[in-house]
Amino acid sequence: MAAPLSDGDRRKQISVRGIAGLGDVAEVRKSFNRHLHFTLVKDRNVATPRDYYFALAHTVRDHLVGRWIRTQQHYYERDPKRIYYLSLEFYMGRTLQNTMVNLGLQNACDEAIYQLGLDLEELEEIEEDAGLGNGGLGRLAACFLDSMATLGLAAYGYGIRYEFGIFNQKIVDGWQVEEADDWLRYGNPWEKARPEYMLPVHFYGRVEHTAEGVKWIDTQVVLAMPYDTPVPGYKNNTVNTMRLWSAKAPNDFNLQEFNMGDYIEAVLDRNLAENISRVLYPNDNFFEGKELRLKQEYFVVAATLQDIIRRFKSSKFGCRDPVRTCFETFPDKVAIQLNDTHPALSIPELMRILVDVEKVDWDKAWEITKRTCAYTNHTVLPEALERWPVSMFEKLLPRHLEIIYALNQMHLDRVAALYPGDIDRLRRMSVIEEGDCKRINMAHLCVIGSHAVNGVARIHSDIVKNSVFKDFYELEPEKFQNKTNGITPRRWLLLCNPGLADIIAEKIGEGFITDLSQLKKLLEFIDNETFIRDVAKVKQENKLKFAAYLEEHYKVKINPMSMFDVQVKRIHEYKRQLLNCLHAITLYNRIRCNPSKSFVPRTIMIGGKAAPGYHMAKMIIKLITSIGEVINNDPYVGDKLKVIFLENYRVSLAEKVIPAADLSQQISTAGTEASGTGNMKFMVNGALTIGTMDGANVEMAEEAGEENLFIFGMRVEDVEALDQKGYNAREYYERLPELRQAIDQITSGFFSPRDPGCFKDVVNMLMYHDRFKVFADYEAYIKCQGQVDQLFMDPREWTRKVIRNIACSGKFSSDRTITEYAREIWGVEPSATAIPPPNLPRN
Repeated sequence: MAAPLSDGDRRKQISVRGIAGLGDVAEVRKSFNRHLHFTLVKDRNVATPRDYYFALAHTVRDHLVGRWIRTQQHYYERDPKRIYYLSLEFYMGRTLQNTMVNLGLQNACDEAIYQLGLDLEELEEIEEDAGLGNGGLGRLAACFLDSMATLGLAAYGYGIRYEFGIFNQKIVDGWQVEEADDWLRYGNPWEKARPEYMLPVHFYGRVEHTAEGVKWIDTQVVLAMPYDTPVPGYKNNTVNTMRLWSAKAPNDFNLQEFNMGDYIEAVLDRNLAENISRVLYPNDNFFEGKELRLKQEYFVVAATLQDIIRRFKSSKFGCRDPVRTCFETFPDKVAIQLNDTHPALSIPELMRILVDVEKVDWDKAWEITKRTCAYTNHTVLPEALERWPVSMFEKLLPRHLEIIYALNQMHLDRVAALYPGDIDRLRRMSVIEEGDCKRINMAHLCVIGSHAVNGVARIHSDIVKNSVFKDFYELEPEKFQNKTNGITPRRWLLLCNPGLADIIAEKIGEGFITDLSQLKKLLEFIDNETFIRDVAKVKQENKLKFAAYLEEHYKVKINPMSMFDVQVKRIHEYKRQLLNCLHAITLYNRIRCNPSKSFVPRTIMIGGKAAPGYHMAKMIIKLITSIGEVINNDPYVGDKLKVIFLENYRVSLAEKVIPAADLSQQISTAGTEASGTGNMKFMVNGALTIGTMDGANVEMAEEAGEENLFIFGMRVEDVEALDQKGYNAREYYERLPELRQAIDQITSGFFSPRDPGCFKDVVNMLMYHDRFKVFADYEAYIKCQGQVDQLFMDPREWTRKVIRNIACSGKFSSDRTITEYAREIWGVEPSATAIPPPNLPRN
């Protein structure tokens, strides 16, 4: 069993962390001491670990500033087409280590901090995650920013600076309890407020049609204050910007109405305006039609579009005519990517600005809008689709409602001309859904207002074309594309798994860091005994390290020689954590039934947050913790099986657990997970996948060979066939004794002796209204898990499969994804040329 690296060995580790020159180390130390003294106003006698973290963060940030300014200067001079990635979520995680990696400063900082008698890893642990996202969609946006900077694109991420990000999850008596995530409590060293670019955003009011055009008047104004965060590319001196908006009340807020004398009330009421950027809505794949959420969506869109147009007008070769209405070139200089429908209001808002403010002709404005915007769809679940009540729009955004009605009329006229008399098609394709409550279908608005619509994995894009937007695909097939998601290899390999990155670099060089397809070269070493041993050794070290982390932070002791079987993702019925539970119970029953038999020891780890209002998801967490309570305390089981719930799963915990995993569970019902990106992170970090043919699993199996993953269960066609026939859970319950036993145990209170009826809702759902057909895949899943056990008993064969998976994971880099967006949607070419560093003359 390999021991964790000593400090000395860790500092000797070469290669991909950048060589620490003596000058660099001295410079870092000097800068660190200067910041401790002048920025934090502390000396070594009174400084806390948090002070040391901030001193280091400011030191590292100093290295970004020159490159950041120079990058923006470079864009101003070259005036490239700019890419605007609009998202209500950016799940960034921590910034310190990522910045050191991308600037090649990690070794210099490590050495300098060591010389100062401090521990770099300890300081890194002090940083709060920037948890401005729920899951996949928000983390994808963060990976994309990293790739856009690394590919030298003039790109900007635009979103909201939530004061409170995704809640912190505590487990109390086995139940999830939410706690506010006050991530800004100690300040954020990575952001820079830009009050000079503050912009007004209007709400409510009424519309006046005058001879000079349309006016939106008597509105309430909220100010949008931008905060900029640098986004460094990998060792190319490019530093892009993520600009997040914070809501501020204007100084005259409410005072006109409060001249009756209640000045104090008026000032206190400023909170109402500022609530817009207070908190992230904690729903993943679920639409909650709240007015505050609609305000957030318009707030980010209105502020961002003003900013985009200001930048377009003032750009060096941009629009300088006195009337400033030459917007013909706008789509050649601006690309707007809508990350799901959340920023869909960009479409009517751009129309409003062009037509009402810039006096562009309506048809010309529509042409410009469509050529500028593109839409990424992230889900096929009907409950996730945004459908806003018309009545809410009428009140909050009256002009936008008029514009949407006009756009819909144009659209329906076109459909009616092409399909005369097909009334049902008009109803299906309308942006406005008629009914007891008239609603606006934001996905339909996005499709008609964009020149490109994409899904996020091939199977998902096919479902988008053949079912979700079938009518629209028939109308304009050329609009529809696939862009399979990816992950950044900087954070998800180099940063989180330096041991693996090092042994890969030793064999094939460092080119894979910016061209992940080079991992294919590892196929030559699939039978190389030294490499097989090195890969297994790195995995074992990662497991030991994670086991130590669990013991320290969660007080649980696990067997590091057991199989680490991991399912980490948001808790949702479609992701089928319940199937995992049923397997755990089945294993438990087999061990109890035959305690002397030898079993492959497993530690099943499940982690993820449930939306606070999602009752079933919270019950699933309680079930997992209850199963663990019984299994982990049963003396008959001992070290053979443990079930651990990983509390407060987040980006920084993912960076620890993923490199330690042996088995990755990706077991959603076929046709429900649009892509998944956790699946890719596990693959590149040397775990094997057990999964259904869903999302990107399909393409992973295609790249690595289906025989190198553990694929089981129904395909999309089988699910459809079962829907036709009618899914009857009881059938499986009657036929499969092990399934029946597990369900009966849950029902009888075996796992909840103090509250026997605790899980009646879960069982009732599984038996009578399970949309995701857990029982239908149970038998195949249990059998497939048996094959996992078989292979795990042959460590050499297991590791050879691991190497093949790593070697075939190159497609799943977000650099490849972004290159495809750039060429096929945005019409720009990535650049491999580095900007000259700040210490060299330009050009």
